[in-house]
Amino acid sequence: MPVPRRLARPLAAAALALALAGCGASVLPTITSDADRLAAARTLMARRNWIAAAELLRVHVDRSLGSADVDEAIYLLGECHLGAREWALAQVEFERLVRDYPESDSAAAASFQLGAALFGQTRPADFDQEFTVRAIEQWQRYLASYPGHWRNAEAERRIADGRARLARKLDATGRLYVKLRRPGPARVYFERVRDEYADTPLVGDALIGLAWCDALEGRRAQALERLDDLEARFRGQPLAARAAAERARIARVRPVEADAKDTRVRDPQTP
Repeated sequence: MPVPRRLARPLAAAALALALAGCGASVLPTITSDADRLAAARTLMARRNWIAAAELLRVHVDRSLGSADVDEAIYLLGECHLGAREWALAQVEFERLVRDYPESDSAAAASFQLGAALFGQTRPADFDQEFTVRAIEQWQRYLASYPGHWRNAEAERRIADGRARLARKLDATGRLYVKLRRPGPARVYFERVRDEYADTPLVGDALIGLAWCDALEGRRAQALERLDDLEARFRGQPLAARAAAERARIARVRPVEADAKDTRVRDPQTP
């Protein structure tokens, strides 16, 4: 259950006190300056004590606005929220750093981590994927703004994973329509995967889905031709084997127009 806002600070302060007491004076020195506070926060972060570290950093940011290291403290505060899986709070800190301190040495890393904070807010695949889209767009901005940064390759991988996630949702919706024997709407989703996500592994699934649409619309020859093309283009690859396996099923599929002439109860799992 979420902690009420009026209790959040006292609880964080208590956690900080316990953390400081548990670390031992020889490990975590007494805090007498802003530099000590930042060093103590780093020590707590190294121990993955995100809540206590965040409280120290929040105090540091509030007291040190305009100082040389406030941008570093904001970045570390965002990292603490990421570590605690407080995605929305992390988003706020990284957005602040990128917006208010674009010349900071931490700006590139904050731009990357902003994408991570957005992606952390994504919902399961069956729901709206707004935050997946926003995360992808943020990582694309990061790549454009900071070419050569050490996390570029990871951003490219995460973009690819996010795009595959979006394509998978479209493909799943298309397959649902195929199961419902509604090839028109199914085709729309499969064509989107083919046209917008050709760089993802889901494009093969979409091309096979289009063959199912053809067959359901009574164009069996065109459906089989699609499968022939897939087998030829991807010979020796798993997609070619899948296309060959689908051939027998598609060859005997009943067109949708035949449903009106047949009143027999059918297996809903078979298109």
